[in-house]
Amino acid sequence: MTSVGSTDKGVATPPPTDTNKGTTTPSSPSPSKTHTSNVSSKSDIDWDALIEAAVLQKRLPADRISNKISQNETKIESYTKMQELLGNLLDSVETITGTSKSISDKDDVLSKREAYLTGLGGVDAANSLVVTATAGAPIQTYDVKIHQVATSQKVVSASQSSAYDPLGYNGTISLSMEGADIPVNKDGDEDPSLLQVEFDDTMTLYDIATEINTKTEYTGVTATVVAVGENDYRLVMTGKTGADIVMDTVEGDDLAQSLGITDGSGAYVNQLQSSQVAKLSVDGVEVTRESNTVDDVIEGVTFSLYQETKPGESISVEIGQSLSSIKDAIVSLADSYNAYREWAITQQAIDASGSVSSDATLFGDNMLRSVNSEVARGLAQVVDSEGLSLLGLSYDENNYLELEEDDLNDALLNNIDQIADVLIFQYKSTDSNLAVLRRNADMPSDLVLDVSVDESGELTGVLANGDAGKFEVDGRRIVGAEGTDYEGIVFVYSGDKDSTITFSSSAGLAEKLFQSLNKYTDEDNGLLTEKIASLQKQNEDYQADYDDSMSKIKAYEARLTNLYSSYQAAIEAAQSSLDYLKAILGTGDK
Repeated sequence: MTSVGSTDKGVATPPPTDTNKGTTTPSSPSPSKTHTSNVSSKSDIDWDALIEAAVLQKRLPADRISNKISQNETKIESYTKMQELLGNLLDSVETITGTSKSISDKDDVLSKREAYLTGLGGVDAANSLVVTATAGAPIQTYDVKIHQVATSQKVVSASQSSAYDPLGYNGTISLSMEGADIPVNKDGDEDPSLLQVEFDDTMTLYDIATEINTKTEYTGVTATVVAVGENDYRLVMTGKTGADIVMDTVEGDDLAQSLGITDGSGAYVNQLQSSQVAKLSVDGVEVTRESNTVDDVIEGVTFSLYQETKPGESISVEIGQSLSSIKDAIVSLADSYNAYREWAITQQAIDASGSVSSDATLFGDNMLRSVNSEVARGLAQVVDSEGLSLLGLSYDENNYLELEEDDLNDALLNNIDQIADVLIFQYKSTDSNLAVLRRNADMPSDLVLDVSVDESGELTGVLANGDAGKFEVDGRRIVGAEGTDYEGIVFVYSGDKDSTITFSSSAGLAEKLFQSLNKYTDEDNGLLTEKIASLQKQNEDYQADYDDSMSKIKAYEARLTNLYSSYQAAIEAAQSSLDYLKAILGTGDK
């Protein structure tokens, strides 16, 4: 047999040296199935195996890059899950603290208001009155009596034999509510045409009702066709509460008189219901309004009247914090923390052999440790010796939060102020003219402000703990100077005299979590967002290296195939010559 290394034609077996370095891709074929050779297999030499071994050797650096890409993808998946769970925890926290750093927005759960109604003297409070209150409305109790609910005027036409046949009237009418202002058009000008309804002789009773309803926004009048019986249809017009309907003929036929709505003098022939205003008293002060929705008696409080109270009856309306919303927010905080905790435990898992679990992608990760520490510190926040326990929360043996609902209910009823201290940002000022407009992540617990005001009452300067340059004056605002610990803080001072003000603040556990989680979860520049983006960029670079490497490997494989094909051809030619000589000499193969 002929071996590649022994022919006198000088055919060499080792593969040629290739100085190009290559890499593999995660999506590339496995090394054992890389090569499909075109080299003839007539000789005893396994050219395919030689080529495959050479290519596999070249692929080793690429395989290492492939592993790095896979590891990064696994980390990206874990960081993304971490960001999602922390985002859910932050959502729960923001329900408590509010999403804005502006105190004036009143979007924290403690600022939410709920009305608690109690009927006195036998009145059914729930069927008589509905009360809503905006966030931050004064916490107060009011005594409400409903003397009269507002009603709408309803007038009806004479019987019409058909609602579908043309009525044969042409003209224009004007509809409005008595005492109402003329509506304005998009240019801001008064426009009486917005009150006008046109009709022609082709229109039916239904058509006229539809046309009236196209102007309801301006007129306050709605129209309905009522089928009383066979060949008996009536047009019913209803106005807004507290005022009468004004119906005038602008031109053409007198539609109101033609339909039997008014008589020759313009008076309504058949009034189903008269209009009347709403009358109520709040703490003994009587109020009259055209609508049953009264939202301008107490700032932030809306009364919706449904039923009159009888003599000797009244409704006690207590505007207070929304205890149900606070409870739901605390439960949500515990649930979202436990969901994060469950995932975090998987990242610290050790398997039965004492090795790191395959699921613990972020085992020993610095960012994971930092987040866990900050979450733990936030939940451990104590204000005036009160913390999680006041909320009915405690840790079990695996550091999951458990809720004792009875304890939370008791605290909501009896210690709502302490709950506020434990949860959110709170501050006190010795001068009521000073208010916090915006806060930063590290509000001072104690601060003395010396505020200077000139003779005209304009704010001219401020010292912070005796130091100048810490705050800047902007009108009535005291703004923390950029680059100082007070950057991001904005006070508002409404006084007109110099004042030395002692300011103090405290941050509850939800406030602490709000400030710490934001820097990780922010979708634009949060630490997790930056980490994920960094790994993605790294993988893009790895992928580029892989693509370049695989291109070179493919070229190297092609060169080997061509080279070994030429070797095989030479071997086959030599074997053919040998066979020919043997045949001539008649020696055969012995």
